Amino acid sequence: MIKVNDLEKMNKYIDKYGIDEIFTKDMKPYMEFFLFKKNEHICRETEKIEYIFFFVDGKAKVYTTLSNGKSLLLCFYEDFKILGDVELVEPQSASTNIQVINDVYCIGISIKRAREYLINDAKFLRSICRSLGRKLNRNSKNSSINLLYPLENRLASYILATSKDIDNKYERKIQFHGNLTEIAELLGTSYRHLLRVLKAFTSKQIIEKKGNYFEVINKDKLKELASDLYK
Repeated sequence: MIKVNDLEKMNKYIDKYGIDEIFTKDMKPYMEFFLFKKNEHICRETEKIEYIFFFVDGKAKVYTTLSNGKSLLLCFYEDFKILGDVELVEPQSASTNIQVINDVYCIGISIKRAREYLINDAKFLRSICRSLGRKLNRNSKNSSINLLYPLENRLASYILATSKDIDNKYERKIQFHGNLTEIAELLGTSYRHLLRVLKAFTSKQIIEKKGNYFEVINKDKLKELASDLYK
């Protein structure tokens, strides 16, 4: 986590998402601007929450650790979100893991300041209620996805969410990297089944194996299979 001293850039995000409009009191003096680099964690389960964050740019995956030590994917973040709302209302350690896929910018207000100025702010609490309601609906939907959707659909969504665009002077390519053992665990499947589906995607010319990564060669087909899962 890097603290960024760029007030102009932070204010652009505040204006873009109307962040200052969800408070009764002017909270700009207490806002800090942070950058999380690829693969960093914004928060980890069981760790103490120090900030309530406003996720304003980038992409991250949200997952939980089960009692057997395995991880399970919950969703992806790639638009405005409030992080730490549950922990602000009910003091506790982080309830999920949030790991950065692409560099992420967040605006933060320390939990101490939030509890001092916001815990009784009716305007802000209404925003928290909306945020919690959306998370509840999303978690309900995504739990059904993990139970009912075939791996083909879930893997297509994962590839689209975590792949990266590579530009050169000749063409634009989409590459998918990742530890297949970890991906199988996150998607709640076996390593062998994951390999079978990747092989099927390759035979259907959706992706192509390139050394230690895959290249997406039919993004439209992936989108069709993914159908906005894990959003």
